[in-house]
Amino acid sequence: MVSQNIFACMLKVEHIGIAVRSLAQANPLFAQLLGQAPYKAETVASEGVETSFFKVGDTKIELLEGTTPESAITKFVEKKGEGIHHIAFEVANLEAEMQRLKAEGFVILNETPKRGADNKRVVFLHPKSTGGVLVELCQEITEESNPG
Repeated sequence: MVSQNIFACMLKVEHIGIAVRSLAQANPLFAQLLGQAPYKAETVASEGVETSFFKVGDTKIELLEGTTPESAITKFVEKKGEGIHHIAFEVANLEAEMQRLKAEGFVILNETPKRGADNKRVVFLHPKSTGGVLVELCQEITEESNPG
């Protein structure tokens, strides 16, 4: 069943996350490829990652470098090499979208949204429930969307 609730839907592709070994090496490559420098760099210490963002039209490309051996990005690169790590969708209401997707049988990896990069609250869907793709749902942090 497809949801018709405007508050429980995906609005757009927000970004594509690409795992890299080194931002120092990847940033110049992507700057050359995309014809522009990254517009933002950020550390997400809770996830053990450094990020940089490029803007391509309405979509962002997020490069992620693991900063600790325990980081999911470090483990991903060690196991699979550099490459596409996840696709992120912007949602209007993160909690409503989580409820909708759980009801549809999707597996949420983190039951409580957490702070992600680029001023977002995020949750991830398990790739086993999404055809092998790690899916991130994100919502801009505003007064209304930040319960804490």
